[in-house]
Amino acid sequence: MKGYLGIDVGSVSTNIIFMDDQDHILQSLYLRTNGQPVATVQDGLRQIKEKLPAHAVVRGVGTTGSGRQLTGIVVGSDAVKNEITAHAVAASQLVSGVQTILEIGGQDSKIIILRNGVVTDFAMNTVCAAGTGSFLDQQASRLNISIEEFGDISLQGKNPVRIAGRCAVFAESDMIHKQQMGYNLDDILAGLCEALVRNYLNNVGKGKEILGPVVFQGGVAANAGMKRAFESALGLEVQIPKYFNVMGAVGAALLAKDAVSKGVPTRFKGFGVAEMEYKAGSIECNGCPNLCEVIEMTEQGQVIARWGDRCGKWSNALATGEAAGHRA
Repeated sequence: MKGYLGIDVGSVSTNIIFMDDQDHILQSLYLRTNGQPVATVQDGLRQIKEKLPAHAVVRGVGTTGSGRQLTGIVVGSDAVKNEITAHAVAASQLVSGVQTILEIGGQDSKIIILRNGVVTDFAMNTVCAAGTGSFLDQQASRLNISIEEFGDISLQGKNPVRIAGRCAVFAESDMIHKQQMGYNLDDILAGLCEALVRNYLNNVGKGKEILGPVVFQGGVAANAGMKRAFESALGLEVQIPKYFNVMGAVGAALLAKDAVSKGVPTRFKGFGVAEMEYKAGSIECNGCPNLCEVIEMTEQGQVIARWGDRCGKWSNALATGEAAGHRA
């Protein structure tokens, strides 16, 4: 068996998939990052290795997400790409002719506009909590229901309550007020879904031409109430792909496949990296007034990467094989 690994490392979750030569997803993992991206990736590689046949061969690896550079160095990535590219590639592969991608995760959200298979516009929200999955998670906790049952209950709402959704703090106060007025739980939950959709469209989607086919992905796509709220607001059918929660990893694997398609040997270090010891630290270079913070990654005590310097003094020195222990 031959295939490709896709790794998407975000602030909340780390997703890893294994895809064969025919682009079939054979294994997928959704793990909590818990502030330890390297350790989480190592754990994920162990789990993937256990699930694959002993004779499985990794022909390429792609990394994406906020931790893509760090992860790429650790595993030996063939393609290190941003989330916009990875999500667009995955959606285009799984949904023919997709023109709009709605993506909402735990800590951020984004919209990607494609025309004729090419990304023409995008926007991201990394600031407002009311436009992310954590908003629904917090309200579910306050209402004493699990986030898993949030969507199904919200679908029972016939008259969604109008809840102020421009700010997470105001939304919570408004929701409590509506509870005290005696509104049904299902109508409140339906109202929360509509509030998040309004926030998303008024901020991330502002000024964007949203055309079908529309794809909804990211962890929040598991919430059926959100799908209904988007369809109601847009007047369009919203499709949720099978691997909606690991689409970044799917895109990374597809990009890795393309990177090695011309016979370029993979840079993947092997599943043995799961047992290596990695440490990241930083130093402040006092070679000039910039005082750059230089990040340094070691593998088994050996420096394997440095980044963060503006002039290239540290990163270039490593590339040319100069003494790893040198300090300014």
